[in-house]
Amino acid sequence: MTASCLLLLACGPAKEVDVTAGWSAETLYRSAKNEMANKNYSTAIEQYQILESRYPFGKYATQAQLDVGYAYYKFEEVEAAIAALDRFIKLNPRHEAVDYAYYLKGLANFNRGKSLLDNIYYRDKADYDKSILLTSYNDFQILLRRFPRSKYAVDSRQHLIYLRDKLASADLKIARFYASRDAWVAASNRAKFIILSYPGTDAVQPALEIQLAAYQHLGLDRLAADTQRIIDLNYSDGS
Repeated sequence: MTASCLLLLACGPAKEVDVTAGWSAETLYRSAKNEMANKNYSTAIEQYQILESRYPFGKYATQAQLDVGYAYYKFEEVEAAIAALDRFIKLNPRHEAVDYAYYLKGLANFNRGKSLLDNIYYRDKADYDKSILLTSYNDFQILLRRFPRSKYAVDSRQHLIYLRDKLASADLKIARFYASRDAWVAASNRAKFIILSYPGTDAVQPALEIQLAAYQHLGLDRLAADTQRIIDLNYSDGS
């Protein structure tokens, strides 16, 4: 064996160099922010985690707990983003940016369940898992209840309106399915739920029509007549 080969064996594999060794908390934080600005989300996440591990106390560690949630969100690691934001909220319930954490969590849940195909082909939110829509809805509700004057309140309300409409549409599809199978009791119950839970949405009129058909098929003539009057009173112009 030559001397050069022996030298290589003695040296062994090169160790990975930690470029952040010796960096202060501020330097780590600024570097992570710079990586975020350059859309290097994986590197930013790693540096936020290093920051909190090396310097667990202080303002930079606390901010890193929040910012890593945003980094995961931008990196489309939605479950990791939600976990990070839940952790921040639990550890810092009185932090000045906790409203932002709830807002970002709502956005993350809003995008949960989205697949790569959804970037190519349109899929109605009403076709998503209803529990995901409800979770996002609840996140925005908490924000508005606890922080009604938050700068994220207006956008949160818009998301609530949108989600409420999609939740109503999801239940309407279920009611229509029951009706198509002549399961009129189930169809009537689901239609009633829509009418009571989502007043003012576009799903109310078709829900009333399903309820009317259900009463007619079940021989509940008085209830059918009452429902017809409601339809005539509120939708007589065909709206």
